[in-house]
Amino acid sequence: MSPEPSNTHGDAPLLSRVAWRRRAALWGGAVAVALVAILFAKASDAAFRVFQSVIAHSVWWALLLTPTVFALLAWLTSGALKPTRGSGIPQVIAALDTPTEAFRNENLSLKVSAGKLALTTLSLLGGASVGREGPTVHVGASLMYVFGRLAGFRDPKELSHFLLAGGAAGIAAAFNTPLAGIVFAIEELSGRFEHRFSGTLLTAVIVGGVVSLGLLGSYTYFGKVTAFLPLGQAWLAILLCGSVAGLLGGLFAKAVLLTMEGKPAWLGTLRQRHPVLLAAGCGVALVLLAAAFGNGAFGTGYEQARGLVQGNPTVGHEFGVMKILANLVSYIAGIPGGLFSPALAVGAGIGHNMATLMPGVDGRVFVLLGMCAYLTGVTQAPLTSAVISLELTDSSDMLLPILATVLLARGVSGLVCRVPIYRGMANQLLKQIEPAKPQTKDPA
Repeated sequence: MSPEPSNTHGDAPLLSRVAWRRRAALWGGAVAVALVAILFAKASDAAFRVFQSVIAHSVWWALLLTPTVFALLAWLTSGALKPTRGSGIPQVIAALDTPTEAFRNENLSLKVSAGKLALTTLSLLGGASVGREGPTVHVGASLMYVFGRLAGFRDPKELSHFLLAGGAAGIAAAFNTPLAGIVFAIEELSGRFEHRFSGTLLTAVIVGGVVSLGLLGSYTYFGKVTAFLPLGQAWLAILLCGSVAGLLGGLFAKAVLLTMEGKPAWLGTLRQRHPVLLAAGCGVALVLLAAAFGNGAFGTGYEQARGLVQGNPTVGHEFGVMKILANLVSYIAGIPGGLFSPALAVGAGIGHNMATLMPGVDGRVFVLLGMCAYLTGVTQAPLTSAVISLELTDSSDMLLPILATVLLARGVSGLVCRVPIYRGMANQLLKQIEPAKPQTKDPA
């Protein structure tokens, strides 16, 4: 099919062949994203259940399994599969900033998508403290990009629209949160919103959501929360959660970005010269955390976070800080996996801790505010964090407290981490492809 020569930015007449070809590509891509997201979720959950069955006999079995899987992943991603490392969201942001065909094909190919799914599943089989939402965004953008190219679209701006729609459909399908998918694409991926693109984005999210709804039914990720925060002294919970959880999220983001920049120097040297050894060491550190503080160190933290959200905690007050460390060592290892679910688990743990300071307030309120505040602190995307927290818990009564909390958390996080984490990671990727600047001789 020949490349599209004109009218590639949404200006084609409503019933033209170009418009229908665009719709067909978007609808087909959205269906594919939803199906892949469901398959990925099932495979990831199954892999982690296998890991849990292994450590059910003894946590020390993980001392053999986890470092081995981490080392294997580091070795597999040291070559052609390097674009599968990490969350996947930075790759999408970098591809939006660099509309060159070579960069996009390298980071958004079907091979990379398949590798991302398989290796993230393998990460959870090894007990890594990672999530699947970032990888789902990566794969969603990749699939939609491929569908756009197959439909004959070659204009970089038009294909950027496909990338955004795929990323939005990915986050919506991963969490069953359509509004969060839309806000995420606007706030986190593009940082802007084009009026003519709104229909494209909405269509992709709706189609993907319908497929997910038809196959999985209507559900709320963490279950419905009926907590309420009345005006008055109880609103001190907003100040506590927004400042403390937002600060911790910002510190985590700063730590991750520093390690990506090769700091401290010994860690950068070890990552460059012995990445497999470093990954194995991170695996050992994760197992030691679990042995000392509980098996909540492993996996996404979904079960622990759900228990806290529902007011039925299965973990102690050490969970939040321990999960921060588990997330950090998993990310330093350089293996595939996302940040969203583990960040929500950390926020729930932090909120659980702060609930002890105000026993007269429903503890679930602190858990919910801690979740949205910590996620905001990590991503510095307050609208996405607010909407995703509301949709994950069906807690519309908490709308105003959540909005106030994420606003405060965003400001506090920015004091310690000047660059949002995904933007910082994308900048690191872009630096690797910048052509060497010509050396200028000193006129003297």
